[in-house]
This record gives sequence, C-alpha cells and structure tokens, in this order.
Amino acid sequence: MSAAVSPIPPGYHTLTPHIVVSDAKKAADFYQKAFGAEVRGMAEAPDGVVIHAEVKIGDSILMFNEEVRHVGVLSPNSTKASTCVTLHMYVKDADKAFAAAVAAGAKVIMPLEDQFWGDRYGTVEDPFGHRWSIATHIKDMSPEQMKTAMDEAIAKMSATHS
Repeated sequence: MSAAVSPIPPGYHTLTPHIVVSDAKKAADFYQKAFGAEVRGMAEAPDGVVIHAEVKIGDSILMFNEEVRHVGVLSPNSTKASTCVTLHMYVKDADKAFAAAVAAGAKVIMPLEDQFWGDRYGTVEDPFGHRWSIATHIKDMSPEQMKTAMDEAIAKMSATHS
C-alpha cells in the first residue's frame, strides 16, 4: 500500500505566485542575481516556449511561464499596463536585497526607507514589468503605536504635497 499523497506538495505553501514573463530564461537569470533564487526547473514546449518554470526564493516558490499570445497570456511588458500586483518579500537585510535587485536591473519605484508600520520597505520593478516590495521588519508595534505613526506620516505627506 502506498503512502497518502499530500494535497500540498512538499516545499510549497498554500499561496504560490505564478506570473507571466516575456523571456523565462532571462527572468530566471534576473531572479538569481536580484533575489538569490535557486532555479528548480524549466519545461519547454516543442517550439521552445517555456510553459512552466520555478525558482525558489528563500522558503518560497515562484512559478512563471512565457507569453502564449494566441490565448491571451501576456506579460505586463506586452500589455503596456502597470501591474496591479506586488510580490512582497521579507528578508533579513532589506538594504542588501534592494541593492542587489537594483544592481541586477530592477527600477526603483519607491525608495527603501523605514516605514511607520515597523518595516524597512521599498519597491522595485523587475525588467519584466512585475513589482516587488522588499522589507525587513525592524520594530514591533502595538495597533495604537501604528495608528499614531500612520497619522503622523499622513500629516507629514499632506504638508509636503500642499
């Protein structure tokens, strides 16, 4: 008798992002350089289109595939639309991770700064049009402390945009 099959394969989490990129091999290379990703595999169709790829970043898996235009599977670069999804990463050293992403070719969207909610946080866009937020939790805060800090941050932003 065989052992029961796990409904969630080993190494995966309940939520696993799956994105579309214009060039999977270049994306895998970028994710290795930018985020220290480990390539887990890449499957190509007979025409050479990568139909499934996986990398492991920290303890999480990211799946991706190349565009399949004839069925409307497009990357943000092809749609020319800003992505409305951000992939969030908690890391031990946000400064180091942010610098590596930028050095690998990511564009800074929001500079890395200490934020009112207790994280050092910033956002980049990868060469394939996907946004990544990078953070290190630096301060535990009660809901009351976070509300006070948020009110102060909003007041400061309002004053500089007036």
